[in-house]
Amino acid sequence: MRSCRLAVLTVVFFLPFIIVRGQTPDSAKKYLQQGLKNFAEGNLAVAFEEYSRAIEISLRLAPDKIAKSGFSAAPTFAPGDADRVTVIDPFTAVAYTNRGLVRYRQHDVDGAIADFNAALRISPRQAEAYLGRAVAYRAKGETDKARADVDRALAINDRFAEAYTDRADLRLDEGDLAGAEQDLKRSLKLKPRLAETHYLLGYLSLSKKEFQTAISHFDRAIELKPQFASAYQGRGTAWMPLGKLDAAIADFDRALELNPQQANALMNRGLTRLLRLEDAAAQKDFDACLALNPGLKAEVEKRVELAKELRVKP
Repeated sequence: MRSCRLAVLTVVFFLPFIIVRGQTPDSAKKYLQQGLKNFAEGNLAVAFEEYSRAIEISLRLAPDKIAKSGFSAAPTFAPGDADRVTVIDPFTAVAYTNRGLVRYRQHDVDGAIADFNAALRISPRQAEAYLGRAVAYRAKGETDKARADVDRALAINDRFAEAYTDRADLRLDEGDLAGAEQDLKRSLKLKPRLAETHYLLGYLSLSKKEFQTAISHFDRAIELKPQFASAYQGRGTAWMPLGKLDAAIADFDRALELNPQQANALMNRGLTRLLRLEDAAAQKDFDACLALNPGLKAEVEKRVELAKELRVKP
């Protein structure tokens, strides 16, 4: 069982200068660049404010630009009122998309969708905005909308590696292993250093009981993204059927150090501890797992029975 659903979101770093030169003030570009820097450093609140400033400034089109755009008057709405976006500056679409990514990371899923919608009204062929909206829809459980948006992103840009990886993740949920593998191979060819692709290839290998291959993929994901908690959880899961229980515990410990909210890592560490006859420590892990995700109760009980059977066999 995968410990998370992916959100392979890309930051739109900048549109070509020739596109934005005529409409976008230098101050707006500066705020966007500062937002990119703070986003990369994890300073989400600061990045949000800087992207908002970039949007606000870039919306102030001069009268002649408005006339050329086909509008009879300047837009009169507050920045962030995505439903009334009427300017057609591609830079503004980039800023909305990037702010949508920040909102998603801040768990404001509806706000993220509003920003992606605004970006697409301004720039209807921005593949990154479709992918961002797909991830947000998926977080809301609207998988049909998510799949449609990923497909739109790929129709616009058939070399969009992250979109292939996200579609593969959706296909894994649907049980379409062959389709997922095809998408992951395409993503890997386009962008060999995308950690999330290797992570999903690891789980695909687990589903085929190719445990050593799975470990190799998780190794690569961790090499590319050392703070990738879910990749440690995946590798720990792959060690278990190989009998490498100490290695499994070490990986689950690292996964939980990086992200204490991983219920599956707690469940699997508990199972590993059961196999090592550490029943009291195992029970603590199961209790913590179910406190985070009560919906795993039946899964935990089933796996506990299996682990108890395995440990009494000669």
